[in-house]
Amino acid sequence: MNNLRGILLITAAMAAFSIEDSFIKFLTASLPQGQVLGMLGLGGALVFFLLALRSRTNVFARSAFRPALVWRTLSEGVAAAFFVMSLSLVPLSTVAAVFQATPLAITLGAALFMGEDVGWRRWSAIIIGFIGVMIIIRPGLEGFQPASLMVLIAVFAIAARDLLTRLVPVETSSTVVSFWGFFILLLSSPILIAFTGAPQPVDGVQMGLITLSVMFGVTGYYMVVVAMRLGEASAIMPFRYTRLIFSLVLGLAIFGESPDALTYLGAAIIIASGLYTFLRERQLHRKGALTPP
Repeated sequence: MNNLRGILLITAAMAAFSIEDSFIKFLTASLPQGQVLGMLGLGGALVFFLLALRSRTNVFARSAFRPALVWRTLSEGVAAAFFVMSLSLVPLSTVAAVFQATPLAITLGAALFMGEDVGWRRWSAIIIGFIGVMIIIRPGLEGFQPASLMVLIAVFAIAARDLLTRLVPVETSSTVVSFWGFFILLLSSPILIAFTGAPQPVDGVQMGLITLSVMFGVTGYYMVVVAMRLGEASAIMPFRYTRLIFSLVLGLAIFGESPDALTYLGAAIIIASGLYTFLRERQLHRKGALTPP
């Protein structure tokens, strides 16, 4: 029953993130990307600051400025900036499809920078998965959108963020980590504004969409945390890929997107590679647990 609840929560979280992405894409059609980034950062940081006050957690404690958390926060800022830029310039379905390569990028980073032992099977899955990314992006071919490379930069920045999270001291509160993850968006927004245009007046509809974006983003984050605590990772993790399905539906319904066959093929290759990598890691962990000392 806990696994079922976890699956339902993780699926709902992926739907929430997809809806948030749709709101962001809609907003960046009428507001500069840097302004949208800053407003999202302000809203999210305010939510977690209030949560910190409620739990009497000091978000400005010395632990918040340790190197691992500082680098994690900077990675979050880079990832968010490029993700928002890509949403404004690239079809939602393309962004979502390429974004599914994040688990592969994490495994790649763990092997290259954290000394994790990755065998030839997972190396093969990583290579095949990124071939799927190239099929979607199609560099050098007709239909290639240079802006789609921004999604790839966001993927690697998010992978760096997740790997750096492993180095954050256990005693550091998740609320503190989350607060700085949003606050960096507010700090980095002036840099993006310098390239995307000066802030513009915000009307009631736009403010409502910003508020909804923050609500869906924070709710999705919370549901992921609860889901991972309720159920087994092996049962829950594959359902993270439902985000692509929700994004495809929203892209068609709201923005009239119609991905071509190569996009579907590339997405299928990425998901298959990611699932294989995850299942292989699970198998190796089980073998290690069963091996007597």
